[in-house]
Amino acid sequence: MTLKLRSVGASDRGLIRSGNQDALHAGRWLVAVADGMGGMAAGDLASRIAIDAVGPLDLETPEDALVAALQSGIELATARIHQAVVEDPERQGMGTTLTALLFSRTGSCLALAHVGDSRAYLFREGVLKQVTRDDTFVQMLVEQGLITPDQAASHPRRAVVTQALQGEQVSPSYATMVPWAGDRWLLCSDGLSNVVRADTLAEVLAGYPDREACARKLIDLALHAGGPDNVTVVIADIVDE
Repeated sequence: MTLKLRSVGASDRGLIRSGNQDALHAGRWLVAVADGMGGMAAGDLASRIAIDAVGPLDLETPEDALVAALQSGIELATARIHQAVVEDPERQGMGTTLTALLFSRTGSCLALAHVGDSRAYLFREGVLKQVTRDDTFVQMLVEQGLITPDQAASHPRRAVVTQALQGEQVSPSYATMVPWAGDRWLLCSDGLSNVVRADTLAEVLAGYPDREACARKLIDLALHAGGPDNVTVVIADIVDE
């Protein structure tokens, strides 16, 4: 039995924003989502830099090299964002989230890298789990017991991230997991997760086996909820081929 990664990505500007600062990669070995910030031109540039930096990792990688590969991609993205700010000081403060999943060439392992408030969810055997932790001010308040998760969803500072790729030192989180046949991964920007409830995400992931239809439905739900932000979705299935 050889497990394979099959993915599709989709992105929408939303109903309020004048442009799309999100970027994505949906490949055979790598999937990733980046959500830019810091003004339209700069945010768009930062997310594209991040995806372009990790994109070349979309190739067969040994299991024991997955995390190191993701680390090198994030280091390259950080260096390139720093250089972009040096070239144009008006870009100071630009940055991007990055959530990326890299699948091993044997199909026996995957690694996840994360910084910011884009998310990776794992839908396994009918149960949806948020695998990443939001690097946000409100998540800190939740963990300190000062507010509830429901209060965090409507908090006026819910969009404040505590770290992102901004060309400076950053501390991404890394994890490795053993994939199962039938796993479905959802990577998304907060334009989806801020407006569509987790139980609804689970219903769609279960009810739309076709990846493209699933991604489109999730974006449609975000738009139906007002589409206040750019919406980016990657659906990645672990299949036995």
